[in-house]
Amino acid sequence: MRPTEQLRGLLRDRRNLPLIVPGAVNALSARVVEEAGFEACYVSGAGVTNSYLGVPDHGLLSVSELVDHVAAMADAVAIPLVADADTGFGNAINVSRTVRQLERAGAAAIQIEDQLSPKKCGHFSGKEVISTAEMVGKIRAACDARTDDALVIVARTDARAGEGIDAACDRAAAYADAGADVLFVEAPRTIEEMRQVTTAVPGLHIANMVEGGLTPLLTRDQLAELGFAIGLYANAAMRGAVLGMRAVMEHLAKHGDTLGASELMISWTERQNLVRKPTYDELESRYARFTDAEEGGSGE
Repeated sequence: MRPTEQLRGLLRDRRNLPLIVPGAVNALSARVVEEAGFEACYVSGAGVTNSYLGVPDHGLLSVSELVDHVAAMADAVAIPLVADADTGFGNAINVSRTVRQLERAGAAAIQIEDQLSPKKCGHFSGKEVISTAEMVGKIRAACDARTDDALVIVARTDARAGEGIDAACDRAAAYADAGADVLFVEAPRTIEEMRQVTTAVPGLHIANMVEGGLTPLLTRDQLAELGFAIGLYANAAMRGAVLGMRAVMEHLAKHGDTLGASELMISWTERQNLVRKPTYDELESRYARFTDAEEGGSGE
């Protein structure tokens, strides 16, 4: 089954519980997400920007940098990837190219948002949005550009910050009419606003659970009661990883060695298993037989 079909199947068969989708910033962290048993993974634009460039989520990542990350992650895991394409990297024509590139790279879903470029993190202040009509054009361009009809198009609106929750819901409805498969109203500020999103606008909705952000953090059951289809944890893994790195570095700085720090790190064997070293050892052994046979034959 293609990753696009996998994702659509997961969204159909949720059994009234939201699909929990953690974010990853590279192939290794995507492997950790898959290893933990999650059925889909989010390629976080903010997370890739933070980890790859060491800068804040201010629209500084290029489309080619994102495509390279998605391709590496799609090659590393079997679960479908939801690619955060920010504003689509330009106008509707740019969106078409972005969708084609990310689809070829292996994305199962592509998220486009209605912020004015350069965008900002959805939980930062100072966000501005383009017109509803311009965003509708972008969504239509995204839908037309896909070669796989099962590719999921996610439409995000950041209008809550500047225009209010009613306007954000109106935009989400317009984006659904334009062909978006999944809707993402970013940064509602109360449970009541979250409920309004799912009741006022029919369709599949994402709840972005940002630790320290503007939206209340809720349990999976609470998200289910509110009617959300996806619970997104875009950067929980990265933030946990940074905490772990700091702990190991603090130990090394204090003691001058890593003796006694083994409990802060995965083991050597776990690391090699995570990057599939036994698989590569088997491949090396399998193909070495042909080289050995050739060398043996030429020496007779």
